[in-house]
Amino acid sequence: MSQTTSPAIALNELCFSYPDKPHVLDHLDLHIAPGERVGLIGPNGAGKTTLFLLISGILKPTSGKILVHDKNVVSGTFNPQVTLVFQKSDDQLFCPSVWEDVAFGPRSMGLSEDQVARRVQNVLTIVGAQELAQRPVHHLSEGEKRIVAIAGALAMHPQVMIYDEPSAGLDIRTRRRLIGLLKQSDQTLLIASHDLELVLEVCTRVVLLDQGRIVADGPTKTILNDEDLMIAHGQEKPHSLIPHALPHNH
Repeated sequence: MSQTTSPAIALNELCFSYPDKPHVLDHLDLHIAPGERVGLIGPNGAGKTTLFLLISGILKPTSGKILVHDKNVVSGTFNPQVTLVFQKSDDQLFCPSVWEDVAFGPRSMGLSEDQVARRVQNVLTIVGAQELAQRPVHHLSEGEKRIVAIAGALAMHPQVMIYDEPSAGLDIRTRRRLIGLLKQSDQTLLIASHDLELVLEVCTRVVLLDQGRIVADGPTKTILNDEDLMIAHGQEKPHSLIPHALPHNH
């Protein structure tokens, strides 16, 4: 990252504790450059979702700072620059129809109905969900809900998109469509996933979080290939990085 470009996301000495659980995040320092696609991996309970809720301004840090494009994240305020796609789509979708749900963010930004309609049409086309526009949200499959939740996030034209387990529960076709969408994205992406093949395909960099601390940070292949590191932190080396060639006895 050049000195002239400020980070898309900067965490400085970030700490967070829940009332019944101290040190969920412990003095995190992390800089993510604009346009980077970063995978966040680690065992359950490592603090990944908590970190996402802090960057999105849903939770407030116990101490330390979070900057998004040089601006302090203020908890409890609406920031269309950062969108979080939740692991459970039902936490995100609450309007009667798909169209209304995707329109919710742009309307909250005060756009005119013409601008809202253009954005909704555009993002439903991008994610391949035009035919779902008038469908009631509660009639959608889990995969369809995930794609609609992503459309709703994209409709706000955010600079930073955060995905929490985006491929969980998706069938193969929807997962492939999701991977295609992520790879074409020009936003800064932060993706937490146990689907390490997705991380390998989409992300150029991986941050390994365990017990609230960053234990490794580097190029995706380097980190995921380090079997001892992965096993030590409850992870498995992705199948596609394991050599499959068997010696032939002629």
